[in-house]
Amino acid sequence: MSWGTELWDQFDNLEKHTQWGIDILEKYIKFVKERTEIELSYAKQLRNLSKKYQPKKNSREEEEYRYTACKAFLSTLNETNDYAGQHEVVSENMTSQITMGLARYVQELKQERKSHFHDGRKAQQHIETCWKQLESSKRRFERDCKEADRAQQYFEKMDADINVTKADVEKARQQAQLRHQMAEESKADYSSILQKFNHEQREYYYTHIPTIFQKIQEMEERRIVRLGESMKTYAEVDRQVIPIIGKCLDGIVKAAESIDQKNDSQLVIEAYKSGFEPPGDIEFEDYTQPMKRTVSENSLSNSRGEGKAEPKFGGKSKGKLWPFIKKNKGATPEDFSNLPPEQRRKKLQQKVDELNKDIQKEVDQRDAITKMKDVYLKNPQMGDPASLDHKLTEVSQNIEKLRLEAQKFEAWLAEVEGRLPARGEQARRQSGLYDVQTTPTVNNCAQARESPDGSYTEEQSQESEVKVLAVDFDDEFDDEEPLPAIGTCKALYTFDGQNEGTISVVEGETLYVIEEDKGDGWTRIRRNEDEEGYVPTSYVEVYLDKNAKGAKTYI
Repeated sequence: MSWGTELWDQFDNLEKHTQWGIDILEKYIKFVKERTEIELSYAKQLRNLSKKYQPKKNSREEEEYRYTACKAFLSTLNETNDYAGQHEVVSENMTSQITMGLARYVQELKQERKSHFHDGRKAQQHIETCWKQLESSKRRFERDCKEADRAQQYFEKMDADINVTKADVEKARQQAQLRHQMAEESKADYSSILQKFNHEQREYYYTHIPTIFQKIQEMEERRIVRLGESMKTYAEVDRQVIPIIGKCLDGIVKAAESIDQKNDSQLVIEAYKSGFEPPGDIEFEDYTQPMKRTVSENSLSNSRGEGKAEPKFGGKSKGKLWPFIKKNKGATPEDFSNLPPEQRRKKLQQKVDELNKDIQKEVDQRDAITKMKDVYLKNPQMGDPASLDHKLTEVSQNIEKLRLEAQKFEAWLAEVEGRLPARGEQARRQSGLYDVQTTPTVNNCAQARESPDGSYTEEQSQESEVKVLAVDFDDEFDDEEPLPAIGTCKALYTFDGQNEGTISVVEGETLYVIEEDKGDGWTRIRRNEDEEGYVPTSYVEVYLDKNAKGAKTYI
């Protein structure tokens, strides 16, 4: 478990997370300082302090308390709320043993963090400089090749003209040779710089960045351990002077000892991991051969036009095949299709669990009303059974509404889980948490489609009324109608298609296009009924059929 390998593309998120860690430490220091002040005012102000630092419900701050260090801090607040009597010695000991030491440690931590991220930016600037140098040599190579071709054509023209003197012909020949020599030198220079860049890129992604991020991870784990040690000290100061609150202090110590820096580091990975792989080497593009020049799928810039190279590295180019997640600035879609597959699965699973709990509550309420109605039927003097019919109908409608909502999210969840690698049984959704008397049906079940960059689009099936059972979602989605072809394409290069959601193609192969490029650099194609997926748009030449309205036959 290493941030350097798991979070190689999350530089900005790690920077925010480490800053947040320092903020938590400063928050804890502030908490202890205020605690020492409140100690003098005794129990009333102490309880107010604990209440002040409780996380706000339904806020981002509450979500941050998933980390063990934050959970320990929360336990500390709860135990502090039980204190009934404190005195001045506690205030003095806490000031000398906790706040002063942590204040110095925070300053050292800030300097160390600043140094690590400075090294990271320096490495980014270096690889960007190498990239610009590569682009420059490639453009020079292309230019020299074109000039050599023109010089050769001019020489051949002069040589064929009987009215031209031998001196002029010789001059043209020498000029053509000079241009060809310059083109060969540019080719050698471009090849050398390309090899150097690929080496620098491998060093950047597999040596420099992992080393820097490993240091950042160790720094963050030391911060978590130091926070836990400070919480222990906080408890021991009270223990020395107030034996009566020993049980409360034992709870604080237990919370501090439960801190697991490795677990917190794993939570960071789960929160920010994109699931993408680092880019591979850039292929050599030989401009001496007459060919249609397109940018390699692994190029740092994937410009859609010929001869328009994008020199920016790490910028916000739309056509770039860089594995960073696109941020949807609009409202969050209901099916969380703006999230990467793993993050989307977690959100959908959480939503399904919430709906199942709500359904169980409604079912329990319905059972209670039914039992009460039976009692009224047996003992009319206790109440009118008909008076419960409206409430029973309302509850049944709520159950049906929640059940349909749960089925919709379970369908999305089944689609996502079908595209993700196999997970343990403990991660499978629990669909049978409630018992119903009628079989649910789903009309217009949403079908989600995902592309390799983690974005999703939805299509509504027009005429479907499917019985959704607890374990039949995968089979249900296997029977869906395939998307219609909207044109054809010819593979310009061979593509391996090793990542999830992609498909391999061979140079010269003709396939059907079922979804054109949405601006992310990928086109969805189909080979036959069972084989479809995404390929880089720059690897195929697309011929769209503007009159296509339905599915075409397979190759």
